[in-house]
Amino acid sequence: MELLLLATAFIFFVFYAVLIIYYRQCWQQIPDYHPLLQYNDNTIFPGATNKKNTTKISIIIPARNEAPNITLCLQSILKQTYPADLFEIIVVDDHSTDNTVQLVQSFNKENTHCIFLKDFVSGTFNAYKKKAIEVAIAQSTGDLIVTTDADCFMGSNWLQTIACFYEEYSPAFIAAPVSINCNNRFISIFQALDFMTLQGITGASVFKKMHSMCNGANLAYEKKAFHEAGGFKGIDNIASGDDMLLMHKIYQLHPNRVLFLKSKEAIVQTKPMETWKGFFNQRIRWASKADKYDDKRIMAVLILVYFFNLSFLALPVMAAFSNTTFSILNYQLSIINYWFLLLVLKTLVELFFLFPVAKFFNKQLILWWFPVAQPFHILYTIVAGGLGKFGSYTWKSRIVK
Repeated sequence: MELLLLATAFIFFVFYAVLIIYYRQCWQQIPDYHPLLQYNDNTIFPGATNKKNTTKISIIIPARNEAPNITLCLQSILKQTYPADLFEIIVVDDHSTDNTVQLVQSFNKENTHCIFLKDFVSGTFNAYKKKAIEVAIAQSTGDLIVTTDADCFMGSNWLQTIACFYEEYSPAFIAAPVSINCNNRFISIFQALDFMTLQGITGASVFKKMHSMCNGANLAYEKKAFHEAGGFKGIDNIASGDDMLLMHKIYQLHPNRVLFLKSKEAIVQTKPMETWKGFFNQRIRWASKADKYDDKRIMAVLILVYFFNLSFLALPVMAAFSNTTFSILNYQLSIINYWFLLLVLKTLVELFFLFPVAKFFNKQLILWWFPVAQPFHILYTIVAGGLGKFGSYTWKSRIVK
């Protein structure tokens, strides 16, 4: 039994290592995007033409009790180099009980609007964020929908870069990069490392059309494509999935028009969870949609990752009840020795993958923390994955099952 479990763990590792190394190769193959269009203020990108942007963009921000964050978010959007007459901001208040609404209304800009979810839908349901986005799209005037979160902020060329990419390649759906704006606390660094890993896999998988991955903090899609896909119909009873589940619906209609925008100018910064409880609730929420994917290509990856991580829990448990040793290169090693070897190999493979991703996000220095974070990452993957399927979580002061 011990030998079977050990052999299975190493087989998982081989498949996992091949996958992670392939993701690295794919990430490096994604061309860095540099817009070729002229800014509104007449500063010019390298190799620019005199062509001007024409795309009308609607930026949608669902917000519930976001008073500590919404001001910075709106300020960063209103400082965009993109022409102000070509974009609008629609903040959808999701039954806030703080002064989120007052802060939004204080901006008093012609292209900034606050609407109220309660004015359009009533009763209780599971997918408030999807309802908020759906309502905002119905009220929007733009041809390109851009979504972000109220706890995000971005550089001044963010919208310009998205618009240039859209006008150059005509995608139906754009997944764009997101980064955790971390501080020196371990919980913040841990989230930045974990999130950076997900972003690297996102870019690689979208570029190679392996499976659908994205993050709702930085998305763009055609309003026309949203309606062609039926919006959130069929997934509107699922609490999460306003990003990846919608992405796959659009991918089914336009497989060659779902692209990843790899540009430092397009990076959106988001806040880390301040507590471990908040972090686990967020990750459980993400994991809760795993069995709802119509994109079955990702299921094999999720199963491999989950059971490979689970083996790191199973091996020490078995070692506690067994003194069995196995020979390798004439050395007798116990199960716990093999467990440690697997841990080292997993860490090295993931660091190999992460280095070019960290360079893109300018986070090379926090890679020193990666070996320390590894045991915590394994544990959270097991717990969040299990509770995402069988448990419940609290999000925005709501209990979701």
